[in-house]
Amino acid sequence: MAAWLGRLSPGEAWFAMSSRLLRTKPVGSMGRGADDLTELPDGSGVGLAKVLTTLDLVSLGVGSCVGTGMYVVAGLVAKAMAGPGVILSFIIAAVASILSGVCYAEFGVRVPKTTGSAYTYSYVTVGEFVAFFIGWNLILEYLIGTAAGASALSSMFDSLANHSISNYMITHLGTLRGLGKGEDTYPDLLALFIALLVTVIIALGVKNSVGFNNVLNVVNVVVWAFMIIAGLFFLSASNWEGGRFLPYGWSGVMKGAATCFYAFIGFDIIATTGEEAKNANTSIPYAITASLVTCLTAYVSVSVILTLMVPYNLIDGSAPLMEMFAVHGFMWGKYTVAVGSIAGLTVSLLGSLFPMPRVIYAMARDGLLFRFLTHVSALTHTPAVACVVSGSFAAVLALLVSLRDLIEMMSIGTLLAYTLVSVCVLLLRYQPDKDTDTHQFISEEDVDNVKDAGDEPTKDDHIMMEGSDRDGSSYHAGGTEGEADDSHFHTGPPSLLKRLLGGHYYTLRLRLGIPDSTARPTPASGRIVTRCTLSLFFMSFLFWSTVIFGVEQGSGAAAVFSGLMATLMLGSLARLLMLIMQQPESKQRLPYMAPCVPFVPAAAILVNSYLMLKLSSLTWARFTIWCLIGLLIYGCYGVWHSTLELDAREQQAHASSYRRYDDNLDDTFSPDDDLYPQEQDERPYQGWSAPEESRHRHQNQEEEPYESQAEDDGEQQGYQSGAGVQNLTGGSRSRGRTNFGFDDEDD
Repeated sequence: MAAWLGRLSPGEAWFAMSSRLLRTKPVGSMGRGADDLTELPDGSGVGLAKVLTTLDLVSLGVGSCVGTGMYVVAGLVAKAMAGPGVILSFIIAAVASILSGVCYAEFGVRVPKTTGSAYTYSYVTVGEFVAFFIGWNLILEYLIGTAAGASALSSMFDSLANHSISNYMITHLGTLRGLGKGEDTYPDLLALFIALLVTVIIALGVKNSVGFNNVLNVVNVVVWAFMIIAGLFFLSASNWEGGRFLPYGWSGVMKGAATCFYAFIGFDIIATTGEEAKNANTSIPYAITASLVTCLTAYVSVSVILTLMVPYNLIDGSAPLMEMFAVHGFMWGKYTVAVGSIAGLTVSLLGSLFPMPRVIYAMARDGLLFRFLTHVSALTHTPAVACVVSGSFAAVLALLVSLRDLIEMMSIGTLLAYTLVSVCVLLLRYQPDKDTDTHQFISEEDVDNVKDAGDEPTKDDHIMMEGSDRDGSSYHAGGTEGEADDSHFHTGPPSLLKRLLGGHYYTLRLRLGIPDSTARPTPASGRIVTRCTLSLFFMSFLFWSTVIFGVEQGSGAAAVFSGLMATLMLGSLARLLMLIMQQPESKQRLPYMAPCVPFVPAAAILVNSYLMLKLSSLTWARFTIWCLIGLLIYGCYGVWHSTLELDAREQQAHASSYRRYDDNLDDTFSPDDDLYPQEQDERPYQGWSAPEESRHRHQNQEEEPYESQAEDDGEQQGYQSGAGVQNLTGGSRSRGRTNFGFDDEDD
């Protein structure tokens, strides 16, 4: 690495490194990789059958969420953070989850034929470094989710045994200090055994089948209904009176919401199994929304019953729902809830451990993690090494770390991963069209229709003000009325907004500087959105840090000064959002698109960053160590052993060999025109940054000859499809291998 950097100037070294960080994986290579990931648990030679319905996906999402969330998190947050205000904490966490969920759903339908991991999506659409960081945090989510599930099951069995298990551990093994927030914890050998047992089951190829999952979810629903009905006979309104509803104030409610986010993070498993869905493009977004609403209903109802049955300070932190009946002497109810706890926590534990080897295998296969993790057992046809390594780490965490700390640390990693997903959606909406040849984007004929109809919207403006829908004609495949207009500006159907505002609609658009529907994004506008989005991401953390640590916790002149600074930052955030709105949006139409862009992704970024900063400093310290370990692995190994890096070196070696034997050829002779598209395919490695880099490298050679052509077809500026390449290479003369096949002379 040092020798490589020594041969380059600082500018060249920065450009080469940024190219590596932003290179993207070609969409065409994802078909085989997706099949490999989905076929491993079955050991078959073909991909999984598309048999999952939307209801099946909802069942998977609910099962992965409700287990630990309902049986552990509700009582933990109510006892130590928010009191009965845990109800509000769950609602706030649900709003943050829905904002992230709609962005996650759009991210999922952007890339066809993938297993659905956010790591895979970001690698194809955004870049390698962001993909690694998201994948690294997803590993943290699944790792700690497995440990938390094992620890919760251990606490449940301990409660059934009247805490004799924990007493035995403390008596014979002692306690550990420093792992929790001042409290003593004991080495949980039972949790260690549970985590190792589940790891062996997954490594042996026993898949979490849909039928098994559905049966356990039915048990969960029955037990939930039992808790609600039986709990009505033990309610006491005095538990909410006298300031007991918000004993820790609104700060405690928000802190509890950050921890409650853990209870909603299972919806990414819906996207992970998207390859098996009958109609993934429609099932994934609907299933994510339905599962989040179902989980919210379960959490709020259980929290109401729990806090009205037991005073918040007397709630059992390890098995709250079981002990709330034991407090009232209703032991039969306790054992009934125990059955539901076993079912729910088992599904949650399997749901956390099952996708973890998939993400690790995918990252190792791409060269970002160590290659030995890609070893597949010839006996079980599963990534056994990835299963054993990840399961062993989860078992050690379950042994040494308390359940409360596990849940908080899981929330912070997932919040950051979903925040990056929202950032990626915001970036991709305003970048020049890249892969218009995929089945879910508009076709080339539709692009031509857009060009031909470019002036029509301005011609029909007055008609639209009167309520006609003529300009809402669909010239995008799969589009609906009004989709051609700037959907990122309004919060409802465009025709309705135009009817409400009348003639002021276009006046408002003009004053705000919002481009019309015929404008297409350019590399320059894409770079503006990139800078604004990254600034929005970092400034959101700075803004909430000022509010939390300066305004909420400050006093006197310091609080006033922090308030003024926060006001200025809020104005800067609004300005950044306005700059994004003033850029043209991509005309690609997907089966599902997040509504109200850029407002929904920006709101997700702001809410998630606030919840992250409400977590404890100890959680941030642990998370920082985890991120530093990941950056060390990527910087020392992943960036140099990436599959894209190895392919680029191989292609460079072939190109050097070709030039050596091509020196004496006539400059006007082209040995094989079919080779030009192959070189063009190398450029998408740099993803949405390619237009900027391409423009700087080739502006002297191609700026004037292709200025008019670039205005006619924006996709040929760095993102040529097959037809675009033929136009570029099909000139009357070719200058050999120079300039990637571009003609040096005007036609």
